[in-house]
Amino acid sequence: MNCFQKMNVCALLSLSVLSAKAQTTYMEMEQLTVNDQVTTVITASEPIRFVDISTDKVVGDQPINNTIRLKPKDNVYADGEVLAIVTIVTERYRTQYALLYTTRMQEAVTDKEIECSERNAYNNPAVSLSTADMTKYARQIWSSSAKYRNVATKMHRMVMRLNNIYSVGEYFFIDFSVENKTNIRFDIDEMRIKLSDKKQSKATNAQIVELTPSLVLDDAKTFKYGYRNVIVVKKMTFPNDKVLTIELSEKQISGRTISLSIDYEDVLSADSFNHILLEEE
Repeated sequence: MNCFQKMNVCALLSLSVLSAKAQTTYMEMEQLTVNDQVTTVITASEPIRFVDISTDKVVGDQPINNTIRLKPKDNVYADGEVLAIVTIVTERYRTQYALLYTTRMQEAVTDKEIECSERNAYNNPAVSLSTADMTKYARQIWSSSAKYRNVATKMHRMVMRLNNIYSVGEYFFIDFSVENKTNIRFDIDEMRIKLSDKKQSKATNAQIVELTPSLVLDDAKTFKYGYRNVIVVKKMTFPNDKVLTIELSEKQISGRTISLSIDYEDVLSADSFNHILLEEE
C-alpha cells in the first residue's frame, strides 16, 4: 500500500472524529528542533508549490523544487521556545511543523523527510495534473509503439522523428526520438522548444516564442546511437503559419544541431490519452 492509499484509508477512519478535531495547535504538530548554527533541510516526495514561515525569526529558501532549508536568524532564544510554524504545500498534500529552538547544536534536526503519516491530503487548485501522474503517463507513452511515421528530419546523418502526441487535460505529451547513424557520440548541450514562423521572410524579423516544458522525462545528456524522450507542454493554439519546433544542440567543438518541426495539423490530431496504456503496467 503506497502513501496516498494509506492517506485515503486514514481519512475514512477519521470521518467520525473530524468534528472533534477541526483545529490543530502547535503542541499537536510534529516538532523540529532548530539551532542557528545548523541548517535544517526538509525534503518532500514531490515538488513543493508553497512555503509559509509564520515569523521572521527563521529564514529559509528553496534550492530545488522538492527541498527547503531553514535556520534561525540568531541565538537569543531559550530552550524549547517556539520560533515559528512552517507550512509546506506540495501538489497533493499539506504539512506543518512547529520549530523549537535548542541551545544544544547536537540536538538540532539537520535532515527531515516528510513522512506519509505527516501528509494531509490536499486538492491544490493550482495543479491540474501532478508531476507524479505526469511522469507515469510519460513513461507509458515512451514505451508505447509509434503512431506517427511521416514527421521526421534528416541532418548530419541523424534522423529525428515524431513518435506520438497525446492530449491529457491541459497538456500535450510529445514523444520523439533521434537515430544517430554515425559513430560519434552526441553530447546534448541544450534542448529548446520553440514556436516559430513556418516561412521566414528576410524583410521581417522572425517571431520566435520559447516554450518551457512542464516535464522532460529523460534528463540524459548523451547518446551514441539512439535517443528517445517525452516532453510535456501546456496546451496551446497557434495559426497554420506557425510550427512547433524541438531542437537539440550539441556541445562544442562539433556543435551539431538537429530539430523537428511539428505542424499545427499534427498537434490537432493528438490522441486523448488511452488509459489502457496504464493497465499494461
